[in-house]
Amino acid sequence: MGTIGFERHDHHSCIAGGLAAVDAECKTRSLQFTPVRRRVLEILLKEHRALGAYEILDKLREEGLGSQPPVAYRALDFLVANGFAHKLERLNAFIACTHPGTHHVPVFMICRECGSVAETNARSAKDIIGTFADDAGFQIERAVIEAEGICPNCRVPMLDGTSS
Repeated sequence: MGTIGFERHDHHSCIAGGLAAVDAECKTRSLQFTPVRRRVLEILLKEHRALGAYEILDKLREEGLGSQPPVAYRALDFLVANGFAHKLERLNAFIACTHPGTHHVPVFMICRECGSVAETNARSAKDIIGTFADDAGFQIERAVIEAEGICPNCRVPMLDGTSS
């Protein structure tokens, strides 16, 4: 599993592949991948940045798929609970999982300049904070790691002095 989010790629295939992977996983696990849940995931996949629930709700409202916050929140809760999306606590926003259906410890790199988000993964939470947890007698059950900085696309202009 590599880093996804900062490099150029075939975005159409990225979206189609993400939807197909979640659809297959839902069938395998007998989960209902309703039209609203599917559309919310598609909205998340179209961006490589985190989106707030109200941004998603605005898009659903424009398409006639719901106008009340519970519509978006229920779909997001389903996607997060089943590992198809992640909530970024730092931004109070959501992003599609780039590795749906796999057990992993997501590591998010959030660009403070352009807002793009890349997801990669640690082999395990123990790789990063396990020693500290062991010393405290704490057993890690779930971990999400978020780092804020500047992505490669925003760093390039900064390196040659053409941007702030």
